[in-house]
Amino acid sequence: MIRQRAAVVAVGNEYRSDDGIGPNVAREIAELDLPGVVVSVCDGEPAGLLDAWTDADLAVVIDAVLCEPSTPGRIWRTTVDALPEGTYPTSSHALGIPDALLLGRALDRVPRELVVLAVEAASLDLGVGLSAPVAAAVPQAVRMVLTELRRLDRPA
Repeated sequence: MIRQRAAVVAVGNEYRSDDGIGPNVAREIAELDLPGVVVSVCDGEPAGLLDAWTDADLAVVIDAVLCEPSTPGRIWRTTVDALPEGTYPTSSHALGIPDALLLGRALDRVPRELVVLAVEAASLDLGVGLSAPVAAAVPQAVRMVLTELRRLDRPA
């Protein structure tokens, strides 16, 4: 099997307001047609995440999160080492990244490196379209993904 260099995985649903941030960022990254980068959108279920990032040197996951207090549009960067283990309620998905990591570790299906970009949402209610602050964060999220991908081209 040929090893992909990077996976950009957007978690979200464009019919749940700000939960569409991931798919919006993925669309912009996909339009760049970067060599060695596979871009996908999934609903956050562990099997979909495993399929998207297996065999990647680097996986960058973009997801919307609700925080209290919230600053919609603020982007948090974290790595696999900082994520909690075990099942916890996550964003708008029944399961999520921590659960996928547990399963992936057991099946030896985790990327060499995992970065999560979590974008604070104003709303994950039903509806199409991002809130103004989350829509304004799309260019920054795209830049952050590209910064992560550029690290693959630097010598270790």
